[in-house]
Amino acid sequence: MEPLVVFPEPPPPDLARTLDLGGYRWKAVASAEDAASHEPADGWAGAVVACDTDPEGAWALCRALRKRDDPTRLLLLLGGGQLGELELRDDLYDDFCLTPFHPVEVEARLRHLLFQGLAQTKAETIEYSGLALNVETYQASIEGRPLDLTYMEYELLKFLAQNPGKVFTREILLSRVWGYEYYGGARTVDVHIRRLRAKLGEEQANLIQTVRSVGYRFGQSRWGA
Repeated sequence: MEPLVVFPEPPPPDLARTLDLGGYRWKAVASAEDAASHEPADGWAGAVVACDTDPEGAWALCRALRKRDDPTRLLLLLGGGQLGELELRDDLYDDFCLTPFHPVEVEARLRHLLFQGLAQTKAETIEYSGLALNVETYQASIEGRPLDLTYMEYELLKFLAQNPGKVFTREILLSRVWGYEYYGGARTVDVHIRRLRAKLGEEQANLIQTVRSVGYRFGQSRWGA
């Protein structure tokens, strides 16, 4: 994994100790310019920014790291008296932790932060038993055969494929795929499921299973059929 970028330079001793004990590679920087000059070819794995010693420099670094096509995932460390500074800055960080912090909390938040970034990277393509969905281009294929799907058919199939083995009622599918503002009935879901099965083909139609008196499930339940 690429190293974390840490602000400021030198970092607070308790932060450096927490990162070292957690086995993270990291590089402390003194400014946004310093971070840019030391950035590895594949980018930073994430950032830990302590805002309590140099708030102006910290926010400048946050803006620089987030103003890019692939924003760096960012954990803030700040004092309780600085909570007001988070207002209207939601786009400049992913999570925060109050100082003085407990090392276990920082480690847990950082681990979750980096896991989310990894999950988002992998989520560009969803694959399951011959089905492939590209969530960026809205293309879909089954066993290499392109599927000609409408927008809502694609959205329904994507939602189901992102949650294999889980059972969803028609009402939940309506709210999660069509949206709460949609006033169509449950029959809308049944119609789209029928069309999806037809387009998947006879051999793959059973990827979407009917759970009697409940709703639908994509793929196999982890408890068995």
